Amino acid sequence: MSAVVGQDGAPARDPARDPARDPARDAQRTSFGRSFTSPLYVGSALNPINSSIIATALVPIAAHLHVPVGATAVLVSSLYLASAVAQPTAGKLAEVLGPRRIFLSGIVLVLLGGLVGGLGQNLATLTVARVLIGIGTSAGFPCAMVMIRRRAEQAGLETPPGGVLGGLAIAGMATAAIGPPIGGLLVGAAGWRWAFFINLPVTAIALLMALRWLPQDPALDRADSTFRRIADRIDLTGILGFAVSMTALVVLLMGLPRIGWTALAVFVVVAIPTVVWELRRPAPFFDFRELAANGALARTYLRQALTLLGVYTVMYGMTEWMEAAHGFSTVTAGLLLLPMGAVSALLSRPLASRNLVRGPLVAAALTMVLGSGGIMLLGSHSPAIALVLVSLVFGVTSATTTVGNQTALYLAAPPDRIGTASGLFRTFGYLGTITSAVIGSIVFRHGASDHGLHTLGLVLVAAGVAVLLLTVLDRRLMTRQADRGTGTPNRAGTPADHAPAATAAQATTRKENHA
Repeated sequence: MSAVVGQDGAPARDPARDPARDPARDAQRTSFGRSFTSPLYVGSALNPINSSIIATALVPIAAHLHVPVGATAVLVSSLYLASAVAQPTAGKLAEVLGPRRIFLSGIVLVLLGGLVGGLGQNLATLTVARVLIGIGTSAGFPCAMVMIRRRAEQAGLETPPGGVLGGLAIAGMATAAIGPPIGGLLVGAAGWRWAFFINLPVTAIALLMALRWLPQDPALDRADSTFRRIADRIDLTGILGFAVSMTALVVLLMGLPRIGWTALAVFVVVAIPTVVWELRRPAPFFDFRELAANGALARTYLRQALTLLGVYTVMYGMTEWMEAAHGFSTVTAGLLLLPMGAVSALLSRPLASRNLVRGPLVAAALTMVLGSGGIMLLGSHSPAIALVLVSLVFGVTSATTTVGNQTALYLAAPPDRIGTASGLFRTFGYLGTITSAVIGSIVFRHGASDHGLHTLGLVLVAAGVAVLLLTVLDRRLMTRQADRGTGTPNRAGTPADHAPAATAAQATTRKENHA
């Protein structure tokens, strides 16, 4: 067969074999331009960077306010608690009221929180500021996922927009990993108040980009705009029950190893009737039945919680140990963790663009076990290069777990509930993060020591093994072909573990609820 040649005599490109002419890729490039994605990336980065940037400011804050260092832990837990509750709430509001409206409202709250915190004169004011920042930043990720999913459906994309999800991954875990270095530089150069003031220029940029570039939400019908109608559509009772239950659970976790009987009682008293209420609702805020039927989504939540337990233990536990036991300055401790963020950012986008799931998740589990074993070998006399190597390994963990689980979430979540599912995805991640803080406070209760660090490493090895088993023993986890979004059956001949379709009754109910 003779080769096809062009007019200049050179071999002509076969459109069927030319990767640059891939229709799906062309549609993604056309639909997801920088003007659309840039504000989403900046907005999604606000929560993780605020979660981690405070790490290097706790000691200076305690010294300035003349309070024990342990008392400043409320600045960490308050943002986590606010975010754990607000993330799925923001997702639900985005589904009902429009993602752009909720996205802009969140940015304004972050701006206010940064101003209040930067001018704060006591711990109570700083705590209020962190709560405002936690609520405001919680709108970024779930609203971004709603807008991305809707844009993909409008473009007729049958596969996840991997490049865009990769950008969200970088905006998520990568920025969380570079939070301590940025915080160390800011606090060292300008003082702890800039851990709050940094939000002012960033949110101003995000607000301008969002107002100019994000598509307008559809106009709300006047009948659907009443408080009573909105409260019913978002399941306000379920949200309040979830908020109180989650608050009690976090308070209980933060008090360990002592058992807070009051928090436990509140959790039981509120959680049980909330579950009963949600099971009876036709369109609940937290759909227990759907989660029980959707094994792919449930396992994604669990993997995310366990892996972030490891990543955040490194960011917080090792930072505390490097400053207290190793004698490094705040700036140096932050810089030593910089490779984690760099590796996470470099790996996230190319991995996500291929829509891989199983491979990255296996890599995340293996590197978590490897890095945790490395922590057990560190000591107060270990060279700085050893700390950097451990940071590099966990950078791989950060990138692969974010990419794998985020793509799994996109595929497993029902399209009409992608906002709430994305918020719950972050909520489970925060539970892992909060648990890491609890474990760190327990093992370092007598001071940050080598023994405490090795205990942390042992706990993380166990968590890594659990993630590995949860991944490799999952027979329904997507294979390489399905990871690419081809919809090809797996080797066993059964469909890949995409989200089970909602039942006809559930679908009908949701359509009526949104009508």
